[in-house]
Amino acid sequence: MKNYIYILLALVTFSSCESELDLPNPSELTTAGFWDTEEGARTAHTGLYANLRSSADELWLLGEIRSDIWGGRTYESEANISLIQSNITVATAPFGGWAELYTRIHRINDFLTNISNVTFINEDDKTHLIGQAYGLRALYYYTLLKTWGDVPITLEPLGKVDPATLARERSSQSEVMTLIKSDLTASLSAFGSDDSFFEGSRSYWSIAATLALKGDVFIWSGNLLGGGNADFTEAKSALQQIASLGVSLAPSIEDLWGVDNEDNSEFIFALNYKQDEAENFYNSLTGRSTEINPQFNNSGESMSSFVIAGANRYGPSEKTILLLDNNDDSRKDATFISLYIDDNGGLGYPTYNEPKYFGAIFNKFLGQVIGSERIFENDVPVYRYADVLLLLAEAKNHLGEDPSGEINEIRERAYGDNFTPIIHAYVNGSQTDNANAILNERYKEFIGEGKRWWDLRRAGTNSVFDNIEFLSPGDEFKMILPITTDMIGRNPLLVQSPGYN
Repeated sequence: MKNYIYILLALVTFSSCESELDLPNPSELTTAGFWDTEEGARTAHTGLYANLRSSADELWLLGEIRSDIWGGRTYESEANISLIQSNITVATAPFGGWAELYTRIHRINDFLTNISNVTFINEDDKTHLIGQAYGLRALYYYTLLKTWGDVPITLEPLGKVDPATLARERSSQSEVMTLIKSDLTASLSAFGSDDSFFEGSRSYWSIAATLALKGDVFIWSGNLLGGGNADFTEAKSALQQIASLGVSLAPSIEDLWGVDNEDNSEFIFALNYKQDEAENFYNSLTGRSTEINPQFNNSGESMSSFVIAGANRYGPSEKTILLLDNNDDSRKDATFISLYIDDNGGLGYPTYNEPKYFGAIFNKFLGQVIGSERIFENDVPVYRYADVLLLLAEAKNHLGEDPSGEINEIRERAYGDNFTPIIHAYVNGSQTDNANAILNERYKEFIGEGKRWWDLRRAGTNSVFDNIEFLSPGDEFKMILPITTDMIGRNPLLVQSPGYN
């Protein structure tokens, strides 16, 4: 992706990141001349992705950190313990200002309002950009809905910042979901029959990404918002279309991770990172050389030459370690480098040995070593085809159909030559058994990709209680987050999330 032009982006900055939908002093914002040319529109389009990438760590925290994946041993001070343990109150409400997501939405609103008046040399490019923008807005509102339930809706660009018109009430989840579905429809309509990846890059939204998001959204709506079989059928139809759009499973897990593999066929939409432009946040799941170099990996090999300069703020839970502790499953070593305090006489530790275990390095997005420095420049997928297959399995299961085919596609890739049908193949069972098998497979497949908390939520509150030790019946209100008292003070039309008063 081209370098981002931040000077021009400043022209479309509509409000402070800390006071979205709050009440700043009246002022007039202007982008005079910005939307007169195709070049300006393309610059604004590039900025939409810079904005999204700026939210990557918040999106990861929202989608994963409250799950059962993390909370294990670290060799530096642990981060976000209160979120991991769902120890959240009004006084400690996280992600003030709606996690800055309305700043992103304001910019998309401005883009959609103004691009229609811009003449493009190739009008097909223009409609593709419109399809991307509607897809991104649906993604943001879906994240808001999943996180806070009822949230304000704003669809117009922010021109005059006026307290009399800026304050918004929280709209109901059903109203927000209606908007999300409308944006998905608008995105698909704009793309039409154009199934290309813009500029040949999967770092831009595409019709395949809209269909993946649609499947995700409609399963959530069907299971949690009363949409039932009609929504599950819509989800299934959307997800089944993606296989014909130049998307497929990579041959092996190893073909997914690493800078050289960023253009693999499995990635549907990924956040783009590049040296000297932006690095991803996964160095927080690694550590410093001073701790790592004296240790040994699980094969008994010394880590003394391992190049790293990160932090170790999140450690896999013992549940996660044990779930992956299968040497036939390639996801074990592809996900973590397990560290031990000795080499066990050269034998290493083929299975988890708690007394000798030192900690772990997250292995999916380790970037590459350039000279004496590790650069965390991996592209990070938001949707990949494994996600589509297991979402399709969910939709089928909700419809009373057999999801084993999709589950086994994932297992066959994971086990490779070790795959033995009588041992590893999943056989269709009850809806409850199928749902648990799908959740288990998604757990192993998407560790560290910001999915697990949403997976449990989408499956239903009982799935959350069954898997998260810090939540139990009576904590239903904690499925969504409170908003800060500061947010309410700035926008008096807001009311606190239910259960937190």
